[in-house]
Amino acid sequence: MLPLTSDFTYDLNALSHSSAINSIQGIKRGVERECLRINPTGSLAQTPHPVSLGAALTHDSITTDYSESLLEFITPPETDANKTLAQLADVHKFTLDNLGEERLWPLSMPCFIKSEAEIPIAYFGESNVGKMKKAYRVGLRNRYGSMMQVIAGVHFNFSVPDSLWQYLAEKQNVEPTQDWISAQYFSLIRNYRRTCWLIPFLFGASPALCSSFVAGREHGLDFKQLGKGTLYLPYATSLRMSGLGYTSTEQSSLRICYNELDNYIRVLREAMYQPSQRYAGFAAGEGGNFQQLSKNVLQIENEFYSPIRPKQPTRSMEKPTDALATRGVSYIEVRALDVNPFSATGISREQIDFLDVFLISCLLMDSPEFTADRYKETEVNLNRIVLEGRKPGLTLLHNQQEVSMQVWAEQLFARFGDVAQFMDNAYDDNRYSLAVEREWQKITDPDKTFSGRWLNKLLSEGDNAVVGRELANSYRNDIKAFEYRYKTAADFVEEATRSHAAQQDIEAADKVSFDAFIQEYFARPPQN
Repeated sequence: MLPLTSDFTYDLNALSHSSAINSIQGIKRGVERECLRINPTGSLAQTPHPVSLGAALTHDSITTDYSESLLEFITPPETDANKTLAQLADVHKFTLDNLGEERLWPLSMPCFIKSEAEIPIAYFGESNVGKMKKAYRVGLRNRYGSMMQVIAGVHFNFSVPDSLWQYLAEKQNVEPTQDWISAQYFSLIRNYRRTCWLIPFLFGASPALCSSFVAGREHGLDFKQLGKGTLYLPYATSLRMSGLGYTSTEQSSLRICYNELDNYIRVLREAMYQPSQRYAGFAAGEGGNFQQLSKNVLQIENEFYSPIRPKQPTRSMEKPTDALATRGVSYIEVRALDVNPFSATGISREQIDFLDVFLISCLLMDSPEFTADRYKETEVNLNRIVLEGRKPGLTLLHNQQEVSMQVWAEQLFARFGDVAQFMDNAYDDNRYSLAVEREWQKITDPDKTFSGRWLNKLLSEGDNAVVGRELANSYRNDIKAFEYRYKTAADFVEEATRSHAAQQDIEAADKVSFDAFIQEYFARPPQN
């Protein structure tokens, strides 16, 4: 057996007692799904964000991300995963019922886009807050290009119930203070970083992309061509998570520390005020010209790309690090999920069940603090998996040694099986054990992974653009036939109306110029 850090901090036999079983039932989950609006021909929609969907600035469940064409659907935290998926389906239905002939692109990597000039930056109105969001996105365009910013993903928000924190604290003979809870979340995050290569292996669904995405860009990848304009790597799992996607060479120099909350906050704050020679040429307010919010490594903290984030809901204009510093970690955001092309809403119940097991395992297992070398290994392993994860005989780095991915996965799945049994007992069914067994089959047969299935579909059916457009048409019909479960169309219309009124109130409340607003934002001293 390999000397892997997979032992449990907490005794699973003790966790099988009724008090522990009851303590885990309050897990809360939420989903943020991104998707591009496209025309019936498969091209990127150029229309503004539909007024009928509400104001992107203030709507609770329908907003935009980087582009006017890049929708983001948000569900609130819920303890019932089926309710989360039904709420997500409701949002999809109302959206498609109000898009006319437009469709939703069902893949993470974007549709054919002739040039970056075709990608409209999101508009959030004329308030200072709305202008700040727009200026931030202009900065993203100038720093990284617009193509990278229209990649779509699914974010999975996950929080541990207070009852489980209380039980685990009793086992450690400590008080479940907020500082202790934050430290436990960071322990989970470290184990996630060590093993998150599993997520793109199992759920990565972007082994191919449209050649327009890399046109004129140096990438150094040995792509194969399929159809008229599809490029792919034979063993890739998630090109979205590769150097082609959400990466930044400037950010790679940041020594982000996941050993404790204070250091994590300190490094992010420093990056917000650390000048960058790379971005010095873009105006940051000179003469009222905002080509970015600042000339620093990060414009704002949200610019930091990571496959996971510790989170605390922010108040109006509160910086994320201030929220973490004053109130601690309240949930985590898993950001390594591709859009699932085999689900009309981009994520499935089977994925959620496995993620529950995976994340609770990360919490319960030993989690030594990172050294710089060990942290670097996590990045090396993730890159190997996203580019060639299904390659036979693939090895990963562990403690400076090459280890078999299959052997490492086998050990992890043995632990997952134990945790799944504990969770099955809590929910009085066997869905978690079934989820572990289902994902294990992908380890033994990589063709069963999302990336394997999608690439085989392309190889048999043809060009990525054609198959994606056909799937968008199919899902459009399926979703429009859905019945509302938790909201009605009237509820969504009322929410859209409220959001427009809320945006108008924000615009009317502004008392200072945009220049002064931005200066005040960055001059505000850090909290706590």
